[in-house]
Amino acid sequence: MIKLIIADDEPLVQAGIKSMINWEDYQISIVGTASNGAAAYELIQEHSPELIITDIKMPVMSGLELARKCQEEGRKLPLFIILTSYEEFNFVREAITYQVVDYLIKLELTPEVLLETVKKAIERIPEEQPAQTDGHPPDNVYLIREQFYTRLIFNLFESEAQFRTQAQNLNIDFNCEAFAVSYVEIKSEKLTHMSSHKQLNLYTSSLQMVSELISKYIPCHVLSLDTRHFCVIFFLKEETAADYRSLIRNTLRQVSVMLFNYYSVTIHASIGAPVSSPLQMASSYQDARQTFTFVCEETPILFLEDLAADEPLKNVFNISLFKEDLLKAYAEFDEKALYDTFSAIIELFTGRNTHTVQALDAASNILYLSLSLLGSGEQLISDIFREKNNGYRSLYELTNTEQVLEWMKLLRDGLCRSFSEHNKDYKNHTVTSVKKYINEHIEEKLTLNRVAREFNISPNYLSVLFSKNNDIGFSDYINQSKIEAAKKMMTGGDYKIYEISDRLGFESAFYFSRVFKKVTGLSPRDYINQNPQ
Repeated sequence: MIKLIIADDEPLVQAGIKSMINWEDYQISIVGTASNGAAAYELIQEHSPELIITDIKMPVMSGLELARKCQEEGRKLPLFIILTSYEEFNFVREAITYQVVDYLIKLELTPEVLLETVKKAIERIPEEQPAQTDGHPPDNVYLIREQFYTRLIFNLFESEAQFRTQAQNLNIDFNCEAFAVSYVEIKSEKLTHMSSHKQLNLYTSSLQMVSELISKYIPCHVLSLDTRHFCVIFFLKEETAADYRSLIRNTLRQVSVMLFNYYSVTIHASIGAPVSSPLQMASSYQDARQTFTFVCEETPILFLEDLAADEPLKNVFNISLFKEDLLKAYAEFDEKALYDTFSAIIELFTGRNTHTVQALDAASNILYLSLSLLGSGEQLISDIFREKNNGYRSLYELTNTEQVLEWMKLLRDGLCRSFSEHNKDYKNHTVTSVKKYINEHIEEKLTLNRVAREFNISPNYLSVLFSKNNDIGFSDYINQSKIEAAKKMMTGGDYKIYEISDRLGFESAFYFSRVFKKVTGLSPRDYINQNPQ
């Protein structure tokens, strides 16, 4: 996903930009909002975004100063879209010297204008990526494509419009007669005796060879699932669609021979029925998964059509039944949604010892989604299973339903811990930012509602969040901070008590004195007498 930060000192502008475009349609994730350039810079250091939409004039640090700072540090990214209420040419002239895509007038901003500029930014982002030396696209573009195909084969798109938009943005052409999906497993006796690192190297090398060889005969996309499985999406042109089975079978046989010659591994593959629409690929993929249960050494390549008409297909777990809950859990780091969804899946197989194949299929599907949809899925899941021989790949050594369910519980609990830590870090960061905001605006009248608006959260949530993640409550923290500022003014200048009260935003000198005594145990006058200049 392309990461976006929105920086504007007007909360309504932040909210308006968030709602102006369906950002997910363009593979853009809003990773943070800021009310000034300094806060935006902290978010840049934390998230390394590709795109910033920022007001040109903000407190603490302006949008121009933010863009200038990033350029002076030698950053090619993020790119900037500048918003302003001012039309003076000197602003424009300075803005265009930085990594600025466009300069937009707030009063003239419409969804169409913003979207046009965002599309220009998307086109420029690959140009600004660090140079690649291996002939592959930039990492983030590659990951976005893999996530796109993962959503496709698991039927995870919310609508056809969302699919079309993302396909267009990724320049993927689906103008074909038909599509067929193959489910493939790498087979080798030596895999079980290899370290995880060597398994990964072997898998990566094999996958690269498979992709290069198949694409010479049939347009395709090879999608990694885990370190033993992948799928091949075949794009069948009009001239090949009629005889697709013969073409795919011969191609996979040749690939298997080449793999054995180079790496002493072979492949077993099943192929689902062809479909005419890319959004039907999930059906072909499910066909392939069901057909794979009949693949064996004697028949290493099998089409759905090869099965006898009366051959009962074994049930294969359909992950798309849980897609909305899983997508919500992964996208929002929703610990409860993840726990409940995993538990519901586990419950389906509890006490059903004859459903080991289906349970393995469910666990595999969950593993594929976790690896592809979580930003650092490989590392995260490897850490969860670090105590297991062969790591998360130990799934393929399990022989009964109970073992598979224990594996799923370990994954569930590990992901929940990770989500909890992520949310805790977010909450701590929010509280730290709120405290910083309070101290930067200490001479202003600060209320719970005002600060909550600045951070686009509800007052009640901010109050609870602050109390749980801080030694004192929100109002007490403001009072303590203001009194600390008052003490400095008392010992460092000739301010009168009523002047200090007024400058720090208190309702009256009488109320200021009450708060001062409550915090320090002394009246303002007694404090001044005990701490002469």
